[in-house]
Amino acid sequence: MNQDELKKAAALAALDYVPDGAIIGVGTGSTVNHFIDGLATIKSRIAGAVSSSEASSARLRAHGIALLALTDIDELPVYVDGADEIDGGFAMIKGGGGALTREKIVAAVARRFVCICDASKRVATLGRFPLPVEVIPMAVRHVARELTALGGRPQLREGFVTDNGNLILDVHDLVISDPQALESTINQITGVVTNGLFARRGADVLLLAAAGGVERLERY
Repeated sequence: MNQDELKKAAALAALDYVPDGAIIGVGTGSTVNHFIDGLATIKSRIAGAVSSSEASSARLRAHGIALLALTDIDELPVYVDGADEIDGGFAMIKGGGGALTREKIVAAVARRFVCICDASKRVATLGRFPLPVEVIPMAVRHVARELTALGGRPQLREGFVTDNGNLILDVHDLVISDPQALESTINQITGVVTNGLFARRGADVLLLAAAGGVERLERY
């Protein structure tokens, strides 16, 4: 199986975690696109979806899946999204697609976070994938200096603006031994909206696709 086929296998396995009659939290990215396509086959069973990005909203809308605003919802039973990296404690780096802030908000509301990815995304220590940090534009140079002081090498994501109108600094060369602590430290930098470490609210279920099938792992 190629990587796209593995992504599709993980995404379709997540349909097993979709409760009947529920509103589903939907993430962003190439793996999630497969999930949205799968969700369309059971759309009569769900009440609708809350999306974490304009791109996912457009795909859901194209499939005729009802979109709801998170401001009208108190709780989601499940949120399904991918990861750029995930470690053994189910902490993740996310934000390669630039939707990290909205992803983090929707994940915070969900009772259960189901992460879908191929086996290449599982790592012993986070940090090989550059850590995205969403930044208010006027603060980008200040935040870059602070991230450099933390040992990172921040690079502006050229030509990219988030759905919130902000910029992304991708931080290279970080070895992330304590994801929760670093998540909190970076979020305290003035001008940071949020960063792509999902450690304080990590995944609850990991659906990891490899050549032998989809492994289902749960955090206890």
